Amino acid sequence: MIAGAGVAKTRQASQRYGILTDMSEFHGVFPYLVSPVDADGTVRTNVLAKLCDDLIGAGVHGLTPLGSTGEFAYLNAAQRSSVVQTTIEAAQGRVPVIAGVASTSTADAVAQAQAYQKCGADGILAILEAYFPLTDAQVESYFRAIADAVDIPVVIYTNPQFQRSDLTLDVIARLAAHPRIGYIKDASTNTGRLLSIMNRCGDALRVFSASAHIPAAVMLIGGVGWMAGPACIIPRQSVALYELCKAGRWDEAMVLQRRLWRINEAFARFNLAACIKAGLAIQGYDVGDPVPPQAALTAEARKVVEAALRELT
Repeated sequence: MIAGAGVAKTRQASQRYGILTDMSEFHGVFPYLVSPVDADGTVRTNVLAKLCDDLIGAGVHGLTPLGSTGEFAYLNAAQRSSVVQTTIEAAQGRVPVIAGVASTSTADAVAQAQAYQKCGADGILAILEAYFPLTDAQVESYFRAIADAVDIPVVIYTNPQFQRSDLTLDVIARLAAHPRIGYIKDASTNTGRLLSIMNRCGDALRVFSASAHIPAAVMLIGGVGWMAGPACIIPRQSVALYELCKAGRWDEAMVLQRRLWRINEAFARFNLAACIKAGLAIQGYDVGDPVPPQAALTAEARKVVEAALRELT
């Protein structure tokens, strides 16, 4: 097992920048970053670094490269490493970086997690890709192997819309007993399932909302924040919503939540990366198009995103 390189690195950076936050405690708004990639496959590191810096300036609580919005399934190993390394360097220890790890192979996922920890990641977002169906025991072993291989916190990610093999409540409960698995991001669209996870696991597993859920509602039932692509294009508003929820100002929170939901509705209608990349392009970030065979939004779809953003600025 690698020593706590990521935690140590971030603590050093945090001390250098006068930050006292405990990087092992994740909460708040974590934008799922896009992966800006040229047509020739080169990662636009300068664009990604500026986006990270601006998001931190807007008050987000952490950054998550290689989530669903980051198109992890369409990138090669070198591109994924570049995205993670750029994010860590741009963050400079000001906020935690939770790097996405995804593979159909346990050995490859473990290698990714160890490499990202060595780069300085503060946590791992563990995602399961599957071609053939897997049993509960096989699903559990995949996530457990990742957590066994690192010394930093692991967030398990379940998204039944896209995953061939999902995590059952029994598997989630067993994984919650692992000393490094302390969080879950569930994108099931089923808020009742989130409450079942909370009831079953208690404080052993803290829940992050996804864009598929209403974040304020998840906060109300005990969530600790959300990891979602839309936070890339509405970071200040997302942080404001989180702060209202934390303060228990639920009437104000729901007024803001209703306004912000227009972005989530657009996000749900279109390709994940295409929608957020279009929104960022409208805001002046040269993030490029989604990685083929995905395609950019049509002119009509882009107008929907533009209209939603216009209402919030």
